Amino acid sequence: MACAAHLVPDDQDRFICIYPAYLNNKKTIAEGRQIPISKAVENPTATEIQDVCSAVGLNVFLEKNKMYSREWNRDVQYRGRVRVQLKQEDGSLCLIQFPSRKSVMLYVAEMIPKLKTRTQKTGGGDQSFQQGERSKKGKGKKKK
Repeated sequence: MACAAHLVPDDQDRFICIYPAYLNNKKTIAEGRQIPISKAVENPTATEIQDVCSAVGLNVFLEKNKMYSREWNRDVQYRGRVRVQLKQEDGSLCLIQFPSRKSVMLYVAEMIPKLKTRTQKTGGGDQSFQQGERSKKGKGKKKK
């Protein structure tokens, strides 16, 4: 217990951890989601979280080979953990708009859909979805 008092907030070990599962709207709270499902994002990646945090000016680094303990899928897309610095050495906040880990997670979940990689992917996905609908229109029950 005494050694915990010697840790200062600007050590990388003291940065908060954000796993993609915390922001994933496909997960339940039991599976690790930590924000409301209405504000969560579909399958966020650790690199997307890192991009958003670094763009706003937070001190952040990515640990690619870390896995969330409740994540059953071991694919590369689900790997990664982002460490974010919330407090400076003297204990003051790095950015006033982020007083807590929850505020960082909600901001990141709000900004990920606005990333260029996300907007380009959805544009291409909509066209293929519409084409799939057209091909299904003619199908129906056979008349006897």
